[in-house]
Amino acid sequence: MSRGVAVVTGGTAGLGRAIVRALAGRGWDVAVLARGEDGLDGAVGEVEAYRQRGLAISVDVADREAVEHAATRIETELGPIDLWVNDAMAGSFAEFLDTDPADFERATMVDYFGFVNGTRAALSRMVPRGRGHVIQIGSALAHRGIPLQAAYCGSKHAVQGFTESVTTELIHAKSPVRISTVDMPAMNTVQFNWVKSALPDHPRPMSTIFEPEVAARVVAHVAEHPRRRTWVGFPTAQTVLGNRFVAGFLDWYLARTGYDGQQAPDKDEPMLPTNLYEPVPGDQGARGIFSDQSKSSSIAVWYVLNRKFALALGGAAATVAAGAATLAVRKRMG
Repeated sequence: MSRGVAVVTGGTAGLGRAIVRALAGRGWDVAVLARGEDGLDGAVGEVEAYRQRGLAISVDVADREAVEHAATRIETELGPIDLWVNDAMAGSFAEFLDTDPADFERATMVDYFGFVNGTRAALSRMVPRGRGHVIQIGSALAHRGIPLQAAYCGSKHAVQGFTESVTTELIHAKSPVRISTVDMPAMNTVQFNWVKSALPDHPRPMSTIFEPEVAARVVAHVAEHPRRRTWVGFPTAQTVLGNRFVAGFLDWYLARTGYDGQQAPDKDEPMLPTNLYEPVPGDQGARGIFSDQSKSSSIAVWYVLNRKFALALGGAAATVAAGAATLAVRKRMG
């Protein structure tokens, strides 16, 4: 029995691919939206391996009309859309003044307007029905910009403001439709193999790296337990809170560490062709080349997935501690 119909944009590679697998594994039928035919075939094959219905649609999320047509096709072939996950991304690694303006605009079209287009297609169907859920795949970089990724950081900040605005409109209309944001840490994805880069060394995720499956488990959990915002991993919380309280220090710190911290001189694997304008041939899967440095678990993620149990456990521990303290005081007084 299906939990419902889910849509994942950018679902052929990286985190999106891991999300497709996680949702199918929990009983969702999944429509995968992306450009590359090879990755689409692979992703839908994995959905069907879980005995769920899959649908592959080749679409550029920056094309509003194409996204709208895709949504119509999904509802015709799979049924009403219950969940829409906006994940598609593109980018470049270079200083702002060294970035080709066309590259900057293209990344913004995918990373910001791709989310706008997906949200519009989803909500225009969900709101009249009075049910549905949109998940925006956010980032720690939606709260704190870093060097060399101005287009991506700017887009993620824009998605955050856009989502907050639309959320208030849904609340004003007393709509039960929900929008959740899941902010991600650095992840080991194929993005760092095909991003357009002007760096002298191989680009790499900055800070602590997690396997994409760790984050995908959180997205699948939030799909069934909507929350306004969820931070994946301690490094994400560290980044968000750090920028709230010591933003000026982080300006200085990232100016010193943000260049070398996003390069891996020890990696000599050749880069794939850039996917900024055209899909890369082949099925690249979820993981990139940094598994030797990536975490496959997180205490912070465990807490998100087991919040009620963790709170109950904490309450029980506090009760035991209080009882022990009371007993000790009585013995001393006795």
